[in-house]
Amino acid sequence: MTIVLILLIAVVMVASASATLVVTRRRHPGIELEPPPAPPAPPTTPTPPPPIEQAPEAPPEAEITPEQVAELEAALQEPEVAPAPEPPAPAPEAPPVRPRFRDRLGKARSLFAGYVGSVRSRGKINEETWEDIEEALIRADVGVDTTTALLDDLRTKVRTDHITEPEALLDALKADLIDRLGAQDGQRELRYDDTVTPNVWLFVGVNGVGKTTTIGKLGLRAKAEGHEVLMAAADTFRAAAADQLELWAKRVGADLVRGAEGGDPGAVVFDAKERAAARHTDLILADTAGRLHTKVNLMEELKKVRRVAERPPGQVTEVLLVIDATTGQNGLVQAKEFAAAVGVTGIVLTKLDGTAKGGIAVAIQTELGLPIKLVGLGEAPEDLVDFDEHEFVDALFG
Repeated sequence: MTIVLILLIAVVMVASASATLVVTRRRHPGIELEPPPAPPAPPTTPTPPPPIEQAPEAPPEAEITPEQVAELEAALQEPEVAPAPEPPAPAPEAPPVRPRFRDRLGKARSLFAGYVGSVRSRGKINEETWEDIEEALIRADVGVDTTTALLDDLRTKVRTDHITEPEALLDALKADLIDRLGAQDGQRELRYDDTVTPNVWLFVGVNGVGKTTTIGKLGLRAKAEGHEVLMAAADTFRAAAADQLELWAKRVGADLVRGAEGGDPGAVVFDAKERAAARHTDLILADTAGRLHTKVNLMEELKKVRRVAERPPGQVTEVLLVIDATTGQNGLVQAKEFAAAVGVTGIVLTKLDGTAKGGIAVAIQTELGLPIKLVGLGEAPEDLVDFDEHEFVDALFG
């Protein structure tokens, strides 16, 4: 009982103190009392971690056969790339067409045609007919001497063959011209001796007639025929001539020997022969100086070049005189001078497609007996063609 009584008294005292405290706070609002401590949180039970899932057991490894290994290796290899199709080969170029005399001798034919037409228009052969033929031949650069010889032959044929028609007279004239322009078998061809190494072809003529260009064009032809070509720039007095020949040598694919400007032309030819022999080159095309043919020192110089070219190794097989057909009778004078100095073996008649009258060909071959081997009918390499007397005469008469 005593204990119970004491507890009751304690409870009454605590309650009284609490009421006094509440009244005090109401009377003094500025006084803050600490809040009673929060009751302790009930203990929480820790959440167990989720169970760890076990990986499924791998099936037992299967055995790999050698065939499967080969298939796997083939699959891992880089796929073969099909080669790109080759582009179609370009169509072969058509070979250059050889020009026809009839197409390129239009100017010479137009001069001759007027007189031929006049002769044909007459019903008979009379003195005017002979005058027309004579004037036609003279104006065509046939020359006085050759014209006189042609007329004498025609008059003889008229008497012996009883020719009375102008057309028959013109046919006889054509036959006579073809006969005078004809050459013996083999004379028209360029001489090449396959038992000699090297063959030397010398080109002579005055400046400006087309020697260097002729050499270049012949070099292309010789290369196409299978020859090994060397070009010798023996015109040491004009640097431009050697430069031009060097350009042709590059175009042809030929070797080139040139000397110092103003040097000895014979030394250039000698060096060219030595190099050709060492390299088994079978053909030398040698350019020479072309100062005025009336200069004695030039002719002596050409004789020296010819002597050097004749010495072993090799041999001179052609000496070609290049003549500009537009020079007319001056070409005949040149031919006489060069033929006497260096023994010309053939004529190259250039620029026949220009203002040339054509008759110089008849004069040269009639008076000198030198065969015309090549004629120039244009600027292209294929325009340097072999001379054909039948085609030439037919082109003049139309």
